[in-house]
This record gives sequence, structure tokens and C-alpha cells, in this order.
Amino acid sequence: MEFKVLATASEKLAQTAADALIWLVTEDAATQGTDPALRALLEQVVDAGDLAWKPGRSVLLHKPQGLVAKRLVIAVASGGGAASAKAVKAAVGAALAQVKQLGVKHVAVLLGMPCDDAHAEAVVAAASDAVYLYRHTKPSAPEAPQLAKLSLIVERAQAKAAQAGLDRGVAIAEGVKLARECGNRPANHCTPSFLADEAKKLGKRGGIKCEVLERKDCEKLGMGSFLAVAQGSYEPLKFIVLRYDGAPDKGRKAQAPVVLVGKGITFDTGGISIKPAPDMDEMKFDMCGAASVLGVFRTLAELQPKLNVVGLIPACENMPSGRSVKPGDVVTSMSGQTIEVLNTDAEGRLILCDALTYAERFKPAAVIDIATLTGACVIALGHHRSGLFSTDEALAQALLACGERALDPAWRMPLDDEYEEALKSNFADMGNVGGRAGGAITAAMFLRKFAGKLRWAHLDIAGTAWKSGAQKGATGRPVPLLVHYLLSR
Repeated sequence: MEFKVLATASEKLAQTAADALIWLVTEDAATQGTDPALRALLEQVVDAGDLAWKPGRSVLLHKPQGLVAKRLVIAVASGGGAASAKAVKAAVGAALAQVKQLGVKHVAVLLGMPCDDAHAEAVVAAASDAVYLYRHTKPSAPEAPQLAKLSLIVERAQAKAAQAGLDRGVAIAEGVKLARECGNRPANHCTPSFLADEAKKLGKRGGIKCEVLERKDCEKLGMGSFLAVAQGSYEPLKFIVLRYDGAPDKGRKAQAPVVLVGKGITFDTGGISIKPAPDMDEMKFDMCGAASVLGVFRTLAELQPKLNVVGLIPACENMPSGRSVKPGDVVTSMSGQTIEVLNTDAEGRLILCDALTYAERFKPAAVIDIATLTGACVIALGHHRSGLFSTDEALAQALLACGERALDPAWRMPLDDEYEEALKSNFADMGNVGGRAGGAITAAMFLRKFAGKLRWAHLDIAGTAWKSGAQKGATGRPVPLLVHYLLSR
């Protein structure tokens, strides 16, 4: 999909050539400096009661009088005051839903308010989401929307900021799309080897290098915890290492990288502690942390920022078999700490802990792990915000702020020392689970035991990485949050 900024004087807006013109309005600024033809149409629909000043309301007009565009969608972004980027994204998404199945190929979007880079990025996010359609294993899927071009109409003084937001939004959208594509593929397609192949493709892009460690390599490293999870599956494990070296040559060696660690369980049966059958198909999404790391690197390849980033993806299946790890088994992690595996369905933390230890070799500026880790986080926060845990105040605040800017919000959760009591074991340095109470927190406390040498944060995306029901599918989150954090550096 092509995106462009179109700087047009307000008196020439009616001459905009497009299959559809989407006009976002707010009650306070609806008629200020607007083309007379547009103003007349707005007054007509408001007077007729066809449009109420409530966010999300919209009206579609065919062959609007006085306009070159064949269709006009007037959408309310705010009932009063300035519209936020979040409101703009929602309004554009609602407007596109009205026209995207009408054979529309070119849409022009006019913001009836000052446009900054955040607004422009939100427009791209809404459009990219509107045209996304998974097709790889569904040849009978309906044709994708024909929408091929979107022009963002702004005043000349706002064109530079709008272009910056558009460019950033397009790059993030590419990363989100890759993350969604990986997450949506079924587990017999998206295996650890598939993730490794996708990483190798990224390794052919500018500034990115890829290395894939096999079982024998992980054995030499002493990744006993990761190996234990993988031993029940016939699919070979992969430990994927991605590097983006974008810092200037003089500072490349001196600049410490940010390390992203993504959970890559390509299917999670629960192992011997097997899950209930209902909704187990959704456990193909248990690799969405890994998918988000791949997505971030896809965006880095587009933007080429001047910083260093490392991506680590421990990838395997969690399967029940005669050789699976069993409840009560004790394994030795790469750090040398021993773990009593009390529940084999708490496997994500078992592969992440060895990846966190591996991350130490990069002497990182910060380490962020991303995982669909606990159903408990879904109970705590629902499906709107990811759970954020961190031992570093500055890192936590930066991630929270970037999540708000990216429209990919998180919520900070506690890491009080008292929660660690639940992980005590009589037979190892720790158990891998506590009780049901505070399950998302005790999972994070487990990971904290392996992050003591790091500036570390953990994102539990179990409630945000995919949707269920009629809209079932991967969301690509938290690619936007992570990209905004990296760019903020």
C-alpha cells in the first residue's frame, strides 16, 4: 500500500481527486478554514440528524455535490476539543470499514485539525489494519480490499511532521504485518525451523545479521532448562540470534545494544501437565513474543536507526511424549541455578531464563523479554494493556511512555520481594511455579532470578498478542511499543 503526504490549500480541498475522501471532524474545528463545499455538506448531514457529535459516528455520501471525490465519509474524531492520535486511529478505521469493500483504490484522508507526526502514524496504523487479510492456508478467503493508495492531506506548514509520522508508521506497519503473519500460521507451518528461516531472510537486509544455534550448540552452552522443554518434541529446537548494528562506526563497539528476548513456543500443549482441549488451538499463538522480535527487526531494516539491537529467540514446541520433562524433574539452567519443574505448562519461563543468561554476553544497555507468559495476566489486565514488570524505574517509565505514544499501552505490575516466597523448593534452587494467586507476578519473579546482572523489563503479552472469537488472529503487538522505545534512544 502506498502512502503519501499531500499539502493542499484549504480552498482547494473540494478538488481532491480520490475514490473516497475521508474527512475527520471535531465539533470545535469543523468549519474553521474549510472548503465551502465541504462545509455545506457537513451542515446538511448535521441538520438532517444523520451525524451526531460523538466520537466514532460517521456518514457515507455518494457522489457528494461540489466534490471531485466519488465518495465522502465524514467521521467524528472528537465531540469537543482536539482529537488524540488514538481517536484519529479509531475514526479512520471506522471510516475505512465503510468504503474498503466498495472497490475503492485511492483514499484521501483530511484531518479537520492540526496534524502532527503522531496523527499521521495513527492514520497509517488504521489503514494497514483495515487491509490486512490472512490467506496462506485459506485459499477460499475473500479477496483482499483493493485499497492501494492513501493520501494524507495536510497544510503546508504541517507537511514535514506529517511525512515523518507517515514514514515511521509505514515501517512499523511492515513489522506488525510480519509479526501477524508468523503468529497466524498454524503450528504445522510455523515451526521453530520456520521462525529460523524468517530470521535468516531478515539477515539479508541492511545492517542485520542472523545466527541460528542448534541443539548441540545449546548443549555446549549448558542451556538445560531450554533443552528440557524441547525434549518432548520431534521438531528440532532453534536458538535464533539477530543483530542490528546501526550505531556509527566510531561508536559501534562502544554503544551497548538493547537486547530483545522473544518467547518462541510454536505450540504449547502444556506438556505432561496438558491443557484442557477447548481453545487449545490458540496455543499456536504462544510464539507471538518471538514474532514481535522478528517484526521489530523488520522495522529496523526499513528505518535504519543509528543504534545497536540484539534479538534472541529460543524456539521449540512443548509436547507430551515418552521423553518429555515430567513434573518433579529438576533441570540445571545455563546460569547454574537448578529448577524443580512443578508444572510443565509453565514452560515459557524455562526457555526465557536461559536466553536471559545468554544475553549477558552482549553487555547490554537494557534487556526486554516479551512473552505470552501467563493466563493470570489476562485475568489481571484483560486484553487492552500488556503487563510490564521491571527492576529498573527509568526503563519502566520509558516503556510506559512509549507504549502510550505508540497506541500500544502497557500497565506496570509489582515485583515485591514477598512474592518470591511462592517459588521456594525443597529439591532445587527454585520451583518454576507458585500458587494460583498472583501468577503473572510469580512468573516475573522467576525471570528476575536470571536478570540480576541486567537492566531488565518483562512484557507479558498473553492478553494483547492475539484476539479470540470472530476476530481471531494475531495483533502484532507489542511491535509499536518496542520500536518507539528503541527510537527514543
